[in-house]
Amino acid sequence: MKNILVTGACGQLGNEMQLQAAEHPQYRWFFTDIAAAVPAPSGAGHAFVVAPLDITDQAAVEVFMEAHAIDLIVNCAAYTAVDRAEGDEEKALLLNATAPGYLAAAVERRGGRLIQISTDYVFDGTAHIPYTEEAPTCPASAYGRTKLAGEQAVMAANPSAMIIRTAWLYSTFGNNFVKTMLRLGREKPELGVIFDQVGTPTYARDLAAAIMAAIQQGIVPGIYHFTDEGVTSWYDFTRAIHRIAGITTCRVRPLHTAEYPTPATRPHYSVLDKTKIKQTYGINIPHWEDSLRECIKELL
Repeated sequence: MKNILVTGACGQLGNEMQLQAAEHPQYRWFFTDIAAAVPAPSGAGHAFVVAPLDITDQAAVEVFMEAHAIDLIVNCAAYTAVDRAEGDEEKALLLNATAPGYLAAAVERRGGRLIQISTDYVFDGTAHIPYTEEAPTCPASAYGRTKLAGEQAVMAANPSAMIIRTAWLYSTFGNNFVKTMLRLGREKPELGVIFDQVGTPTYARDLAAAIMAAIQQGIVPGIYHFTDEGVTSWYDFTRAIHRIAGITTCRVRPLHTAEYPTPATRPHYSVLDKTKIKQTYGINIPHWEDSLRECIKELL
């Protein structure tokens, strides 16, 4: 039985991986987060173990890996407060780069693999065609710099690792853009939303399914891109959220990025080319609007 560790289990992707785990009891799953033990889902059984783990503590990581004979890590933990990272880059670097390096080195010593989740923010967003995995990286924010450093730390420590860059993640869990726009759409008569930043919303459930496909078929090392299909702006994404949810009392007004300044620079164009992961694993990726409907159906 392969032993799989999923870090950041209380986050959006970590929660979705818990749902995947419940469907795959042929593996022994270990879900961890820093604060406390993660509650096991109903019916998880003996193949689902939960425990606290601080992945920034190298000694604790090594002890956990050996004690539980971990064969594979899916690292869903990250410092994702993009604006806060501008003034706290040291902490962001610790969680986004140093800690993944610890995980990669520890599993490498066991002859295992790591799946590291990365981001579109490793690019500066000045392109006009979808970014391939080979496109030059040029992060324009502290968050992007620390996540790129994480990619480099992982590959240096565990050359057989898989890195998956994703973007615009949302789910039924935690706080995210979809939930915020649903709430504000009900509370406010008008919203201003950025229209000149373009990318692809990604339902965390779809990403978790892609990760499971890689686990089941066998990890092919390297960098991959994964988002849902299609392209949109934050403005059009918001309008779709309101339309699907039946919110008609809130007017959504388009804003230029300059009208909504933030500490961190966001990519204006962050569409990712997914050809590599589709060809490698033979997966079919849903259109973002179809997945959005599924998510909102659960939320309502």
